[in-house]
Amino acid sequence: MKTTVAVAVGAGLLLAGTAWASGHSAHWGYSGHEAPEFWGDLSSDYAICKSGKNQSPIDVASLVEAELSPIVFQYHGVPLDIVNNGHTIKVNYAPGSSVIVNGHTSNLLQFHFHTPSENTVKGQFFAMEAHLVHSDDVGNLSVVGVLFEEGSSNPFIEGLWGHMPEKTGVSKSLPEVTVNVTDMLPAKKSYYRFNGSLTTPPCSEGVSWMLLKNPVPVSKAQAVKFHTLMGVDNNRPIQPVNARPVLQ
Repeated sequence: MKTTVAVAVGAGLLLAGTAWASGHSAHWGYSGHEAPEFWGDLSSDYAICKSGKNQSPIDVASLVEAELSPIVFQYHGVPLDIVNNGHTIKVNYAPGSSVIVNGHTSNLLQFHFHTPSENTVKGQFFAMEAHLVHSDDVGNLSVVGVLFEEGSSNPFIEGLWGHMPEKTGVSKSLPEVTVNVTDMLPAKKSYYRFNGSLTTPPCSEGVSWMLLKNPVPVSKAQAVKFHTLMGVDNNRPIQPVNARPVLQ
């Protein structure tokens, strides 16, 4: 019988550690001489981490009122493919799931986690943040961010953590386990919209960010379990907003 991690969250949930960085030779991390403040000097491939003007994450504070089109989520259940890449826990998503915004379709590639959150709202950090990474047919990237606040246990996270690889470089492909990331989303899906970058090397810009406003709960024990496995805060420091508008 097939088991499932696709459990409803209920009323009350790279872009760091993604595959985008894996093709680059210079090793990076979150502490010591490989910490975020040094990324731009580790490799010429990472130069924009230091020189970029549209970097992520940001503090969402000064907002511009706008008529944002709703995000149409078309996510489906897929077999669980979960990886510990040393920077995060990442779930690779099989083809066939997407979001549509303003009639434009982007395909879900993977989602992964940070603790504490990378983006902040008016200076407030959250217990965790998930990034759902998408690409359209010509390679334009977009990210849906989901914030977690400390509270009750999250059934979706509980199921996922039960299969979390404990060793770096280990992946698990479990065709008998189904995951549907729809069940990680808050019930209300209003969002902040801004342009940004990958939050890990190579820090490429031109990424469309949609940060969902409403956080979902995660228990302290669930957040601590992830943080303990990573061994470090795996969140890049807040970057200057500069001239970018943040829409809501």
